[in-house]
Amino acid sequence: MSLLLQIAIVLLLLGNLAMLAARRLEPRITLVALQGALLAALLLLAPHNGGHLLHSLLLAAAIIAIKAVSFPLLLRRTLRKVSFTPHAVSASKDHKFAVLAGMAGLIFSLWLETRLPLAQALYPPLLFPAALTTLFAGLIMVVGRNRALGQVMGYLVAENGIFLLSMPLMVESSTWFELSLLLDVFVAVFVMGIAINHINETFESIDVGRFCSLRD
Repeated sequence: MSLLLQIAIVLLLLGNLAMLAARRLEPRITLVALQGALLAALLLLAPHNGGHLLHSLLLAAAIIAIKAVSFPLLLRRTLRKVSFTPHAVSASKDHKFAVLAGMAGLIFSLWLETRLPLAQALYPPLLFPAALTTLFAGLIMVVGRNRALGQVMGYLVAENGIFLLSMPLMVESSTWFELSLLLDVFVAVFVMGIAINHINETFESIDVGRFCSLRD
C-alpha cells in the first residue's frame, strides 16, 4: 500500500511538471483528468482513511466523476467552441520559465517538509510537497497563461492542491463538506465556461494579453 501511495505521488509530481511544460491545450486537459484520477487513488491509499473506508470510497467516486470525467468533458466542449483549434500552440512564451518555477516550488516544498514537524506528523512522505507543488503549479498556470481556458485549468489544479493539503485533516463528519466544495468548484467552472463562450462570441480572441491594447 505504501509503495502504491508513493508511486501515485510521484506520478502526480511528474504530471504537474508536464502540465507546466505543455504548450497545447488538449494535452493539458488530459493531464487534468489524470490528476483527478490520481487524487481519488491517493485518497484511497492514504493510511489515515483506513477507518472510514465507506466515506473514502464515496468521496473518491465523486472526485472521479467530477474531476476526472465532468471537468475534462466540459473543458473539451469549450475548447471545440472557441475560435482556435485544439492543436493550436499556446501563445505563452515563458513555458520554460514555468517549468523552472514549478521545479523551484518542488524543491522549496521538499525543504519545507523537513522544517515543519506538523507536516511530518500529519502527512505520509512526499504527500505534503506534492500538495504544495500542485498548488504552486496551478497558480503558475493562472498567472502565466495567455488563454482564458488555460487559466481555468490552472484554477482547477490549484484547487486540487488545496484538496491534497486538507486530505489528512478529513474526519468522518467532513465528507459532505468536501462534497459541497467539489460541487462549488463544478458550478464555478461551469459558469466560467459559459463566460468564455460569450467572450469568444463577442470578441475575435480570448487571449487575455490583448487587454493591454485597450484604450479609453
